[in-house]
Order: sequence, then C-alpha cells, then structure tokens
Amino acid sequence: MKQFWDERYAEPHFVYGEAPNVFFESSLKDLAPGKILLPCEGEGRQAVHAAAQGWQVLAFDQSEVGRDKALQLAAKREQHIEYILADASVFSPAPEFDAVALIFAHLPAPLRANFHRNMAAALRPGGWLMLEGFHPAQLQFQSGGPRELSMLFTEEMLRADFEVLEIISLETKQVILNEGPYHQGEAAVIRLLARKPYH
Repeated sequence: MKQFWDERYAEPHFVYGEAPNVFFESSLKDLAPGKILLPCEGEGRQAVHAAAQGWQVLAFDQSEVGRDKALQLAAKREQHIEYILADASVFSPAPEFDAVALIFAHLPAPLRANFHRNMAAALRPGGWLMLEGFHPAQLQFQSGGPRELSMLFTEEMLRADFEVLEIISLETKQVILNEGPYHQGEAAVIRLLARKPYH
C-alpha cells in the first residue's frame, strides 16, 4: 500500500485538492482548538486547515511523498504542523488528544477494528472523534474509494468499533464530492461524530 500511495501522491497536483473535507471543516468549527491527531493524512489538507484554526496538529501517514507535499502546503499557507511517518495498523498514540479525525482512512478488514480502537483510545476524556468514509453503496459510484466491499463502512460496524465512545451523530448520506481529481461526483458516505465520556 505504501508504494500505491507514494505513486499517487507523486502526481504534480494535490490529488484530493488543497481544501479540507467539508464534514471535517464543519465539525471542527464548533470545537475549541486543542491537540488533534490526523491519521492517514496524505497531502495534508485537513492538517493545514486545523493548524490555521489554532489547533496543535500531529498528522501521520506511511507515504513519505504525501508527507513532503503536506509540509509544502503548510509552508505555502504559513502554518506549522507536525507530520510523522507511521503505519496506521500499528500506531498506538498516547491518550492526549482533544480530537481525532479519520477522513477516508480505510484499512484492510483484518486491521480496521484494532485501528479504530487505538484511535478512540488516543482521545482524552471529553475528546471528539470525527469520521467520514465510504459506505458499501459507494461501489455503484465511480467517485473514489476502495473497490473492495470489506474495506467500506456500515453504521453497525462503526458502532461496534467505537463502542467506548458516545455517538453524537451517525448517518449515511449521498453527497457530491469535489475533492481533487480522485474524489469527484456522486458518492455514498458515512459520517460519524462521537465523544469520549468523562468517566
């Protein structure tokens, strides 16, 4: 997978655009800035936006090419982000984050549940988790995402993976994506906003 993403991010343009994901942007604006973790962050569009809103950003991805483009975007926007190289399937951060955002972070089925639990565990009490990913209905569209059913998300799956969190909203929606050349057109997405309880 690292080779796949290195090759995709090696394209001269930002393959998912430079603007943040719409759901991420709208969710973030309602939160007080703190420390945010952005896994599978690719070319950095979420990280740079969060930094501009006053967040302390830690982003990671396995793609060195993606990281380099993210740091270029941050420099262009005069923002500071911390961006490390890490494998999402084994990355286990300390529970010190006020928010974690999983934007189209699709892992192979055997790795998904453990990854999601690790990301929930990274939250401080009261911390927020935002997720947008593709629903199985996405297979009827050509607007991006994995073409393998087992890598797509259902509401039942996410409720089970994030059972330690309080679900604030969870919905499946049909939207029009406009996120660079690889996320264009009609899409079936699932959106989750959840919070870690204080007790």
